[in-house]
Amino acid sequence: MKIVILDGYTENPGDLSWKGFEKLGELTIYDRTAKEEIVSRIGDAEIIITNKTPISAETFAACPNIKYVGVLATGFNVVDINVARQNSVVVTNIPTYGTSAVAQFVFALLLEICHHVGHHAETVKKGRWADSPDFCYWDFPLIELYGKTLGIVGYGRIGQATAKIAVALGMKVLAYNDVELNLPAIDGIKMVTLDELFASADIISLHCPLFPSTQGMINNDTIKKMKDSVILINTSRGPLIVEEDLKEGLDSGKIYAAGLDVVSIEPIKEDNVLLTCKNCLITPHIAWAPVESRQRLMDIATENLESFIKGSPVNVVNK
Repeated sequence: MKIVILDGYTENPGDLSWKGFEKLGELTIYDRTAKEEIVSRIGDAEIIITNKTPISAETFAACPNIKYVGVLATGFNVVDINVARQNSVVVTNIPTYGTSAVAQFVFALLLEICHHVGHHAETVKKGRWADSPDFCYWDFPLIELYGKTLGIVGYGRIGQATAKIAVALGMKVLAYNDVELNLPAIDGIKMVTLDELFASADIISLHCPLFPSTQGMINNDTIKKMKDSVILINTSRGPLIVEEDLKEGLDSGKIYAAGLDVVSIEPIKEDNVLLTCKNCLITPHIAWAPVESRQRLMDIATENLESFIKGSPVNVVNK
């Protein structure tokens, strides 16, 4: 059985091993695959592994041997799910590999906004502290999180993990989920409507999937509902935010700061409006990427394929 990995570099830039896949078939690995190379690289392979390389209806038509597509991520919108189902192609994803890593990264962004650690460390290296007439200095307002209210939009696994960290820091948590969840009550965490969350949260963190109903959910209208000087964190999906409206909110001061690990088009375009607005911290979609998290992803991806080969597929997204 031929296995083709179309874009393996971001999952494994060299610090992990593909041996689990090598045991399951004839393996070909590409670090990256351009759009015009997809069909020729798949060829007559039965098993396709992809992260962000799209598998479209045209690809399925040109490569009729495909029996399985394994997505090396939680989101699977890179695959035409309906066409896969019509062609009896099993599509799997990796649902839970990065929960702790992403929740941790929420606070990496938030704490950088609160303390500007990188900036102040750089000023020390440049000699400013050594030359200071005072025993300390700071260039931005410093923010204490204790007692602040964190609003979590999307209360799935990552949202819940984020809430636990917030409670440990002495924060209050308001959470919204579009589907009612039967979860035990936790001190410091309150389920609310989305409008109540927008109106009451000092910090808003997005953790919902990208659906037509959530695309552009952060826009001029919803920003108006938020508290003045709110902080916005997005480690979920870039298109949840209308970026022009976020820029307006940041530049006007309505939004104090934003910490974003995702943007609408990735890699980011040079003309993205967020690159020129103030108080906007942008990282290159790395919340998921600690080596421990990627090893977990690798293990689950291998198990997904092994289960498919044995006739009992798991984590199937197109049943």
